[in-house]
Amino acid sequence: MTSFIIKAHENRELAQSWIQHQECVFCRIIKGDGPAFKVFENEKVIAILDILPLRAGHTLVIPKTHIARVSELPTEYAAAVGEAITKVSHALTQALANTGLNVVCNQEYAQAVSHVHYHIIPAPDFSKPPVDEFNGSRVTAALTQKEMHKLEFESRGELDTDDANNLIQKIRARL
Repeated sequence: MTSFIIKAHENRELAQSWIQHQECVFCRIIKGDGPAFKVFENEKVIAILDILPLRAGHTLVIPKTHIARVSELPTEYAAAVGEAITKVSHALTQALANTGLNVVCNQEYAQAVSHVHYHIIPAPDFSKPPVDEFNGSRVTAALTQKEMHKLEFESRGELDTDDANNLIQKIRARL
C-alpha cells in the first residue's frame, strides 16, 4: 500500500513549508488551537486519529516539537515516539481485535504535513471479501495487488465524530 501512495508523489515540487518554517496544523493541534481526536498524550508526544483514515483506527503519532525530517529528530523525541507507537499499537490491536498493523513514517517524499509523524494503520479485515463496486456482490476471486490498493484508496473517507469518540474510548481503555 505504501508504495502505491508514494508513487503518486513522485516528481512533485518541494513545498515552501519545507524551506521556511511556518506554523503547521500539527503544531496548532499540540497547542490546543486545532481540533483533534486525541488517543494518547504525554509531555513529548501526542497521538490522534487521522481525519482521512485509510481504515478505522488509523492513528498519527506526533512529537511535540516541530521537526520536519525524521532524520533530524532528537533522540529523546525519537525514543518517546517509539514508546508511544508501541503503547498505542498495543491498545489499538486490542480495541479492534485485529493484530495486523502497518507503521509508516515518510520524510518529505509522500508526506503531506512537514512535521514528523508516524502512521499506525490497522490492516484490512480480510475475513469478509470486498464488495464488487459494479454489481454489489462479494468478490470471491483473489485480487491483484493493484486492485487491492485501488479498493483500499477508494474506501477512504472523512472521520466520523461519533465513530472517532467510540474508538477513542475503546483504545484509551486499553492504554
